[in-house]
Amino acid sequence: MVGLAPAAHGGNRTGRIFTGDRSGDWLFRALFEAGFANHPLSTDRGDGLELREVYITAAARCAPPANKLTPAELRRCQPFLLEELCLFAELRVIVALGKIAWDAYLRARREMGQAVPRPLPRFGHGAVAAMPDGIVLLGSFHPSQQNTFTGRLTRAMLRRVFARARRLARAPRPHTVAPSRIGEGL
Repeated sequence: MVGLAPAAHGGNRTGRIFTGDRSGDWLFRALFEAGFANHPLSTDRGDGLELREVYITAAARCAPPANKLTPAELRRCQPFLLEELCLFAELRVIVALGKIAWDAYLRARREMGQAVPRPLPRFGHGAVAAMPDGIVLLGSFHPSQQNTFTGRLTRAMLRRVFARARRLARAPRPHTVAPSRIGEGL
């Protein structure tokens, strides 16, 4: 799963992304309901939460000023995302929480020399894009307060995205291509 960035009073404070903020309350509950977590709450690093068959990362590594990332900040953080993506030989599904995460994943694929569909798939809540190597990219609105307080994202909507991710992760895949290693000079 790719999110936006750690919240100043959540992931940066607790040392675990989405832990201790309201976005995390929504996210970990949905992960629990889809069978990706052993319980629905994430309050601190010692809370006993265990994730199963899921890894959470972010397009950016710091809480952006005024909650707005610049293209330069995303470029500076991209090597971290690239390195993390290379760790997963069995990667099957990516859930992008928001358009920035969606675009960051597509940029990362291109940077790693992996093909992307043409035309580029457009982000939307519930959007599904199959990559040429069989990895499936799923889109979800970010569980930020701006989206959850306004009803743009409901618990049921988020739950459906992760239920679909679970089904796709367990489905047979026609072929598997291991991610390429990051090239020199990054």
